[in-house]
Amino acid sequence: MAMKFLKPDSRIGGCRMYEGHTIGVVVPAYNEEGFVGDVLDSLPDFVDRVYAVDDASTDGTWDEICDYAAVERAARTRVSDDTDDQIVAIRHDQNRGAGGAIKTGYFAARADGIDVTVTIDADGQMDPAMMTRLLDPIVTDEADYTKGNRLSNSEFRSSMPKFRLLGNWLLTGLTRIASGYWDVTDPQNGYTAISLPALEAIDLEGMYEYYGYCNDLLVKLNVAGMRVTDVDMPAVYGEEESSIEYGDYIPKVSLMLLGNFFWRLGSRYRTHPLSIAYAVGILAALAGFIHGFRAISSILTGSESDDAQKSLTSFTLGVGGIITGLVLDRRENR
Repeated sequence: MAMKFLKPDSRIGGCRMYEGHTIGVVVPAYNEEGFVGDVLDSLPDFVDRVYAVDDASTDGTWDEICDYAAVERAARTRVSDDTDDQIVAIRHDQNRGAGGAIKTGYFAARADGIDVTVTIDADGQMDPAMMTRLLDPIVTDEADYTKGNRLSNSEFRSSMPKFRLLGNWLLTGLTRIASGYWDVTDPQNGYTAISLPALEAIDLEGMYEYYGYCNDLLVKLNVAGMRVTDVDMPAVYGEEESSIEYGDYIPKVSLMLLGNFFWRLGSRYRTHPLSIAYAVGILAALAGFIHGFRAISSILTGSESDDAQKSLTSFTLGVGGIITGLVLDRRENR
């Protein structure tokens, strides 16, 4: 797919760095005119390179990115001949979704050999001043991937709209099961940081491109054996409008997580007892549904059947198998 680049030399010269690590920031933007320039302007001074990705916006987002990049470059060249440290402006010809924009930025950061790559939305909901809290566990080698968490703090939770909070708790549960990261909360949070080794270890090419990319990435990180840490932080809700359609979003992401759950088990635990427990539990539960339908049919037709007892037995075995799998899974990923 064709993309437009305004890109400096891929070498990082005159590095600013943070604790001896080069820092890149991916800013995905779709129809964020009036917001994206402020976000770019607010990034910390230690950031070495910014990948501003316009996902085929239909407003003035691309012009705003280009204008900011031009102003930033002019300001630097007045005081230095070094032109390596610049904003990388990238534009998709077709809209690919939030995950597609993040993926494009990740590819660019990986190619440039950036030590730690941060993702921050272009709508102004994320505080750039909190970025060091994401970076610290990575630069001290305590984590390979960090992400914001708005749910662990009651004060932070109170600022989130109720419908978002409910959906987030639902997807938190599903993502924990699918990814194997049982202590991760607020998986929809797009304020993240990832180390270069983690970025190189995951299947970046296969990364989900819809809004569920955050959840998909966690599964990929688990399969690659990466360490993930939550970082408490608030979110700011202002005049920006979300383009997420939740009636579409939750079913799509839930189905994606179901597929990822089986992929993770097959990749990491093909012959492990937890996979066997899950398989027995799922098959028994399915058998319970079948016997349950037969029992209902027998009642309606007035015929005798022992399907009700079989259904109860199968469901009991199914619940037991799934719970055993969950316990073993949590223990394995502790």
